[in-house]
Amino acid sequence: MTTLSRSRATRRTYLDVLRGIAVLVMIEAHVIDSWTRASDRAHEAFGYSLILGGFGAPLFLFLAGVAIPMSAGSKARRLGDEPAAARAVERRGLEIFLLAFLFRLQAFVLGGGWTKPSTLLRVDILNIMGPSIVATAWLWGRFRTTRGRLVAFAVCAAAVAFATPAVRAASVLGLLPDPIEAYFRPTHSFSNFVVFPWSAFVPAGAMLGLLIDGTRTMAAERRLNLLLLAGGFVLAVGAFGLSYLPPVVGQSYFWTTSPAFFFLRTGIMCATVGTVYLWERRPWKRPGWSALESLGRHSLFIYWIHVEMVYGVVSHPLHQGLSLGGAWAGLALFAGLMVGCAALKDWWANVPGQGRRQPATLEMSRNFS
Repeated sequence: MTTLSRSRATRRTYLDVLRGIAVLVMIEAHVIDSWTRASDRAHEAFGYSLILGGFGAPLFLFLAGVAIPMSAGSKARRLGDEPAAARAVERRGLEIFLLAFLFRLQAFVLGGGWTKPSTLLRVDILNIMGPSIVATAWLWGRFRTTRGRLVAFAVCAAAVAFATPAVRAASVLGLLPDPIEAYFRPTHSFSNFVVFPWSAFVPAGAMLGLLIDGTRTMAAERRLNLLLLAGGFVLAVGAFGLSYLPPVVGQSYFWTTSPAFFFLRTGIMCATVGTVYLWERRPWKRPGWSALESLGRHSLFIYWIHVEMVYGVVSHPLHQGLSLGGAWAGLALFAGLMVGCAALKDWWANVPGQGRRQPATLEMSRNFS
């Protein structure tokens, strides 16, 4: 039976590949949204494009959750101090939260007269990811057993998902200032992402990360991923079926607040992890540089530069200026450009004297190790 080496245990390249897929989905969502002209947005194909793009954000949050117990477990084994390991990951989450405001400040400065000051307080995926990492790492540190942590993560994820309809409808939120309310339910100008239900994907992913971190042999990891593939499919199908039943937690809408939609996406992502694992272990795979793996390793870097390029002044003539087909053609070219940027970053990291000393928090793909 083959035992996982230390480097193998702290770096699963199939997770990088999955992050690379998430990067492409994220780019697709932003390019199609920004560059498609108004007359083509009524087409059915545009709606399907939005559905595909809608999986990018939950997948990033889910994989951020996967990284938490893997990182905390690695640090705890190295330091022999679980509370210190938990605090280290909590600090990384706080850094990501602060980076969210730095990102908005950069967009405001580069936007010049095109950007309103209110955008500095807009809630985006990093604003949700950072606090969610802090909370999930805190939970990891409060429990000492794998079973206790699994239960804690499951309860947290389910509680957020089932509370979403009631929280979104709570009239008391209307008393809050708009920038604060925007963390709890979408507002017109301040948020696309909110705590309910988006933050639930992080502890849901942490459950998977805890199981992966607990595997000590190649055979055990393979069995786990086969179970994820089958179990994720069952969860997705079951959630889809339950979505047709009357809601049990108040009025909800399938595409936004339904717990069934949360579990449907979670099931699909679990199955996708298993699928990518098997693909990366295919017998005919040749060693060498991988575009998807490179995109995954540099996911935050690509996120950071592509949003400004897609929505900012540099591409302003393209904003809602292309047919849907033209936007997809532009997407292909733009995705190639982003792969080139990731490859350039790989090359730069290997230049003598540069080393690999980037802070782990500056990449969503580095498992926070």
